[in-house]
Amino acid sequence: MDFIFAQSQSVQGGGILSFLPFLLIMIILYFFMLRPQAKKQKEKDLMITNLGKGDKIITIGGIVGTISGFKEKGKLVIVKVDSNTSLTFNKSSIAGLFGKTNEEDLK
Repeated sequence: MDFIFAQSQSVQGGGILSFLPFLLIMIILYFFMLRPQAKKQKEKDLMITNLGKGDKIITIGGIVGTISGFKEKGKLVIVKVDSNTSLTFNKSSIAGLFGKTNEEDLK
């Protein structure tokens, strides 16, 4: 009978240790996935806020053009695609500066 009672006491003490693998997985997830993604998002936000007239950009859809102006207090960007063609985009649709953007940014 003492043997059964001793087993039940050891299970109660291991309750805290059973959560340790889950905590380790969450810490690894944070450092390898969430933190780099947040850093990349901050860099993109900084790039978008620093856009200026004459910058050559690429949109998420793959359209390459030069910024020729801004509308609605900087929320919309007028992009000159050709000598006769200008398109208006929301700033959030800009993938990055042309030449500095990789395939992953366009997805």
